[in-house]
Amino acid sequence: MSADESGRPSVLSSSAVMAAGTIVSRLSGFVRGALLAAALGQFLHAELFTIANTIPNMLYILLAGGIFNAVLVPQLVRAIERDPDGGERYTNLVITVAALFLAGVTAVLVIFAPLVMQVFLSEQYFTPEYDEHRASIIDLARYCLPQVFFYGMFVLVGQILNARGRFGPMMWAPIANNLISVLVLVGYLVVFGPTPDPYAPYSTQQEMVLGIGSTLGIAAQLAVLVPFLRAAGVRYRPRFDLRGSGLGHTLRLATWTIGFIIVNQIAYTVVVRIASSGVAAGSVDDAGTGYTVYSQAFLLMMVPHSVATVSLATAILPRLSRSAAAGDLRAVGREVDHTLRTALTLILPFVLLLPIVAGPVVEVVYGWGAAAPNVEVYAPSLALFAPGLLFFTVHYLVLRGFYALEQTRTVFWVQCVVASVNIAAAVAYTRDIDPIDTAPRLVLAYATAYLAGSIVSFLVLRRRTTGPEGPGVDLRGLAGAVGRMLAAAVPATAAAYGVRVGLEAWWGTDLKVVVVPTLVAVALAQMLVFVVLARRLRVAEVEEMVGLVARRLPGRLRRSP
Repeated sequence: MSADESGRPSVLSSSAVMAAGTIVSRLSGFVRGALLAAALGQFLHAELFTIANTIPNMLYILLAGGIFNAVLVPQLVRAIERDPDGGERYTNLVITVAALFLAGVTAVLVIFAPLVMQVFLSEQYFTPEYDEHRASIIDLARYCLPQVFFYGMFVLVGQILNARGRFGPMMWAPIANNLISVLVLVGYLVVFGPTPDPYAPYSTQQEMVLGIGSTLGIAAQLAVLVPFLRAAGVRYRPRFDLRGSGLGHTLRLATWTIGFIIVNQIAYTVVVRIASSGVAAGSVDDAGTGYTVYSQAFLLMMVPHSVATVSLATAILPRLSRSAAAGDLRAVGREVDHTLRTALTLILPFVLLLPIVAGPVVEVVYGWGAAAPNVEVYAPSLALFAPGLLFFTVHYLVLRGFYALEQTRTVFWVQCVVASVNIAAAVAYTRDIDPIDTAPRLVLAYATAYLAGSIVSFLVLRRRTTGPEGPGVDLRGLAGAVGRMLAAAVPATAAAYGVRVGLEAWWGTDLKVVVVPTLVAVALAQMLVFVVLARRLRVAEVEEMVGLVARRLPGRLRRSP
């Protein structure tokens, strides 16, 4: 089979373009995170802004994210291939309806911001001693909630581009958001300086700078995408002729996806409430960790997911949709199988490496300004996210198969399992604990939930894609591939740990300037040993990736080792 027939090299190439954009975006995001920690710290003062700035994304996902991210691409692909106008009418209707819906919802959310915050905050914030803090977080939320509109339109435009084979812009656009955020935070530090009190509310001027600056960043990343629509052949004109447009079918599919999102966000709301109580219960003398620590550790953990898994999933979803539309269920299973192997080849080494580099990573990213005196509180949460990343990767990729098959009802029931386990575990793991342990216990609840979700979703998809010729997902072959990956990754991680111990013994750990070279050396050691061992063990996915890199090297360097 040729490369074009299999489609795999093209998927890897498309994924590489998206991964490059994601890497640059994440690096700029690290700068933003470091400045945020330096300015606000990691306790109650930071918690007020973190929660207010996170809720718009949560609400966007609740209101429209599932439709835009999962249901829309298969429908756009079908419209492009089926409709005489190449999907032009369908695309214009989707943009028009989505823009009106998001604008209306955003206006309602801004007006009722106090009620919105009451859902997400623990009871401590509604006692008299927290009146000023509650007023601050409501003001910040009003400045941040317009992000719901910009998040929604950004993802919608990005998915339209993805359906037309333009994968790069959506991955590169967030860099604009990060650049604006960096400029805002630098200005904030110049004007206000690092917070002297990690438990203080904000002034009106501080609220305006942080809230409006954050919203401008989200608006900028949408603005970056708009010119690419015309380049992709989209000529937008507002349309309202809904009859016979196919939107009804899209909304029927989305019904179960909306249920999926509601269930997921209920679990997330429980996590945020528990996390906010952990910080509120703490004090200067007895610090508590909460949503700031949890979310900042989560962002670091999600780097390999964003670089590898999301890029692969975005690239294969149109292909999965075409196989599903042709009724080839086994092909859907085979594509998910292959993508799982490729993603795990990238993710497994990182999962093993994360616990041994968690301390140095948080030191170099968050150990500045107001966060520096207590930077060590991030490390346990980051280290414990490692197994959660593995389970979430499997679950995330398997769900792409269900979306391509338009089996959104199945996704809903699987997510009910994930959400139920997450809520139960979060409540059980955080009962009667020291406030400092709140974030790490919530991380364990996350890992427990996605362990359950990955097992259930994988087994159900395997059964759904099994036909007379056999299963689309080769369980024995996948298990063998994972075994070979582990056989290469475990010694590679041991070598990386040895490099870290040796370098720290040589030049110590007191100076931040040596942390980055230590991390680079540790990562290179693991990668080199892993690639050598994986090639000896005939891990096919490593061979594919080495081949992709070799094809992109200059001619004189392009030779097999």
